[in-house]
Amino acid sequence: MLGIPYNHTMETPATFFLVGIPGLQSSHLWLAISLSAMYITSLLGNTLIMTVIWMDFTLQEPMYCFLYVLAAVDIVLASSVVPKMVSIFFSGDGSISFNACFTQMYIVHAATSVETGLLLAMAFDRYVAICKPLHYKRILTPQLMLAMSMAITIRAVIFMTPLSWMLSHLPFCGSNVVLHSYCEHIAVAKLACADPMPSSLYSVIGSSIIVGSDVAFIAASYQLILRAVCGLSSKNAQLKALSTCGSHVGVMALYYLPGMASIYVAWLGKAMVPLHTQVLLADLYLVIPPTLNPIIYGLRTKQIRKRTWSLLMHCLFDHSKLGS
Repeated sequence: MLGIPYNHTMETPATFFLVGIPGLQSSHLWLAISLSAMYITSLLGNTLIMTVIWMDFTLQEPMYCFLYVLAAVDIVLASSVVPKMVSIFFSGDGSISFNACFTQMYIVHAATSVETGLLLAMAFDRYVAICKPLHYKRILTPQLMLAMSMAITIRAVIFMTPLSWMLSHLPFCGSNVVLHSYCEHIAVAKLACADPMPSSLYSVIGSSIIVGSDVAFIAASYQLILRAVCGLSSKNAQLKALSTCGSHVGVMALYYLPGMASIYVAWLGKAMVPLHTQVLLADLYLVIPPTLNPIIYGLRTKQIRKRTWSLLMHCLFDHSKLGS
């Protein structure tokens, strides 16, 4: 993936320097504290959800399996960027090697592609559970879930590998200062000594196709879900279905709206949107969903909430017995 760039007279820099958030250097300390708190919350929350689902055999339905994978992807996504961001904001150490920069870029973009695929799979799960409840287990078989997971992963690899190859093979013979707090694609592409338009255009078009198709299918599934919910005779059943779907829609809004805004602002905003706003939007897009996903799903999903409370009480009770 990270081959040697094609021949040019100047050497490719061995190290890039990430500046953090240009224009907000005076706020870096507070940003570091905030990011650290969000990162710890993300790690604890997602790890707790994964532990509860792994240990409780009653939580083996497809929805919980997708939620388990989503929590794992959130940990990978946050861990790929936040530790370096905190290091930049705390100490100003923004150096990152050429290969590490492109590895980070690959992980970030591949993980976001996997996450949008998982949100689509979870929307399909809710559609089957509410609109075809009698056929739920017959439709969402382990084989179908495995096929969906493989398709989501393969799609991410197919999208990201050409993009990483195109960008890593550009000549970087000028400035090595990246005006960003992580190796965001467009920010790095601007440093190339050749025209970065092909890779940038590929990124925007590819992201638009992936997100656009996923959002279209998600919207269609929830339209059918709402139609089915309105037809339920029980008011409690309607409220339960709407509550479950509402939390899912909230998570998707947190993910898609800042994500697409970040992509198009970086592509089209330029002089219209201040650089620090662009960078801050891109940072929050990668940090907020991993932080809030476990809180929303943990608090809004009754089974996970009950199992989490039982697990915590069990650990505390056992610890107190050992201490006495």
